[in-house]
Amino acid sequence: MAVSVKRSFSALPLLFLFLFGASIPTVRTLSTSSNVDTNTPQSSNISTMATRYRPEEVDPLNEHAVADPEAAAAEVETIIDMNVRNATERRKLGFFSCGTGNPIDDCWRCDPNWHKRRKRLAECGIGFGRNAIGGRDGRFYVVTDHTDDDPVNPKPGTLRHAVIQDYPLWIVFKSDMVIKLKQELIMNSFKTIDGRGANVHIANGACITIQFVTNVIIHGLHIHDCKPTGNAMVRSSPSHFGWRTMADGDAISIFGSSHIWIDHNSLSNCADGLVDAVMGSTAITISNNHLTHHNEVMLLGHSDSYTRDKQMQVTIAYNHFGKGLVQRMPRCRHGYFHVVNNDYTHWEMYAIGGSANPTINSQGNRYAAPMDPFAKEVTKRVETAESEWKNWNWRSEGDMLVNGAYFTPSGAGASASYARASSLGAKSSSMVRAMTINAGSLPCRRGRQC
Repeated sequence: MAVSVKRSFSALPLLFLFLFGASIPTVRTLSTSSNVDTNTPQSSNISTMATRYRPEEVDPLNEHAVADPEAAAAEVETIIDMNVRNATERRKLGFFSCGTGNPIDDCWRCDPNWHKRRKRLAECGIGFGRNAIGGRDGRFYVVTDHTDDDPVNPKPGTLRHAVIQDYPLWIVFKSDMVIKLKQELIMNSFKTIDGRGANVHIANGACITIQFVTNVIIHGLHIHDCKPTGNAMVRSSPSHFGWRTMADGDAISIFGSSHIWIDHNSLSNCADGLVDAVMGSTAITISNNHLTHHNEVMLLGHSDSYTRDKQMQVTIAYNHFGKGLVQRMPRCRHGYFHVVNNDYTHWEMYAIGGSANPTINSQGNRYAAPMDPFAKEVTKRVETAESEWKNWNWRSEGDMLVNGAYFTPSGAGASASYARASSLGAKSSSMVRAMTINAGSLPCRRGRQC
């Protein structure tokens, strides 16, 4: 799929307002009001990208973005040292009895009382999204109702009612449930959706939109069979709702947002991407997910011409790219991408692709090529001549290449570029299976190790 320009927005005091949706090739805009008649779409004020969208309007709204990739890279060494100290303390607590070498899991999973210390998860982040705190500083919100009857006036107890609130919340679920969303679920800042302890599916309808917000953690969900939705009113905060045009049908869409952590989810079979991050999004970690049965898996970067994505930094770590995947694991533009300790067991076309000179730092992954003799290459430079891409910084370091897989490196190996694409210390590729065997949503139950 060619990436679409998805959103534009205007701001109200104290809130990020999430006003637009995805369509190809126009940007969604809308009339906004806290007093809009819920039955009357304000279609007269809807306009296209050509008349309303201005790229320079995006960056000032993402005020929490990491503007200096070098500053983020400089922080990595400090974080690694701190993690060593934290690991020593956790050993004293006996939490390493089931340790796998996966630093996220070893931080919390071995604790049988994890359910009494749920917010400890926010201390376990790694990579470029490590500072995402989600709803750590707020109270708990328990979802008790699986329905989504009214996207403009969501009932208390529903997931939609929880995520639109304008204060931090740590959202948990009272019981197993399947949530079929009528329209995209528009997140507000400082929210954690924590599916541990319940079997929670978001499926067969709209899915999750993270737009012009900051500090969001999505953990422990099954998200699958997401459909295009839109041309409807949707609430994005307690004081605002607006008209949304058609959304693509991504499992998780990240648009102009920062400090985002997507961890331990099972993602499959959606209309567009499983995880897409575009339009100046940065400070993102995508970790411990199990991705299956999908074509265009992950898009990082809006378009070749959208140079503001040069600030983008994304860590992709400890994921299992599994059965039925075709391509884009990920597909990158501009920016800096650390692909570390993932298990690639299936692809049909290629694993990692890119255009517009992204820096790709592949370390300690296991790449198992398919049987197709024409699909052994891990990498793909998309619609770019070799005379151009030979200067891009793409490297493979410590990767395990299985069944004839091969990685085509490029560039002069500029240390400064790879420093900006380094977010944690890679483990040996021989450990990848142990570190990713529990990727995806976990069957956690209270009172025992997760």
